[in-house]
Amino acid sequence: MGELGKRIITGTVLVGAVALIGWIDSFFLTWLVLGGVYLLAFYEAGNLYGLHSNASFFYAAAIWGIAAVYPYPDDLFVLMGIVFASYAAYRPKTDWRLFLPFVYPTAGMLFFLTLYKDYGMMAMAWLIVLVAAADIGAYVVGRSIGKTKFCETSPKKTIEGVVGGIVLATLAGMAVGLDFVSAEKAMVISFLTAASSVFGDLYESYLKRRAGVKDSGTILPGHGGVLDRIDGYLFASVVMVILLRGIA
Repeated sequence: MGELGKRIITGTVLVGAVALIGWIDSFFLTWLVLGGVYLLAFYEAGNLYGLHSNASFFYAAAIWGIAAVYPYPDDLFVLMGIVFASYAAYRPKTDWRLFLPFVYPTAGMLFFLTLYKDYGMMAMAWLIVLVAAADIGAYVVGRSIGKTKFCETSPKKTIEGVVGGIVLATLAGMAVGLDFVSAEKAMVISFLTAASSVFGDLYESYLKRRAGVKDSGTILPGHGGVLDRIDGYLFASVVMVILLRGIA
């Protein structure tokens, strides 16, 4: 089977799994699945950062466990920063790079869970539609009329593709966002969230270029690693929660 065939099959399975989880709409199941995704992404991020720490993986699992019962999962990111800074002050030889996986992907995943806890499954659907539309729009427009390179980090991205993706995502996001807010607010939230997803994807590209690898992993046939599939969501989830709290 070629790479395209693997990509299509894996993509179909992923879409089906997401749809099933959304239909069941169980907090425990959502937390469990997101936790599995998070720990795989945490492991891949550690590899990209050049870090290998069993203790860090244990702490990541513990944080996700606490997030199941603590009402404000995004608070845990701030708490982690305080704990790590305190430990580094106590042990000055602590490698500060060990905190990097607790910023990316941890922060984004905690905000993703917060989005579900605070606003429900439809808010997660809004986010998924936004990021997916941004990816699809960028690919289609970039391949058809893209000529101007967006930046050095990701040479295949074009300005035309990025703009096309954000426009498509904004329009698609507004259709879902009207269930939550007015049309004007839905447009602003959709636009800014879509734009942030572009830079979430770009940041993972930056990490892969620094690490000298094509993909973050090999667990998803035809797609690479978990981070390769959720990179846009890790920035977009943070931005969407902040915007919903601030202007909704």
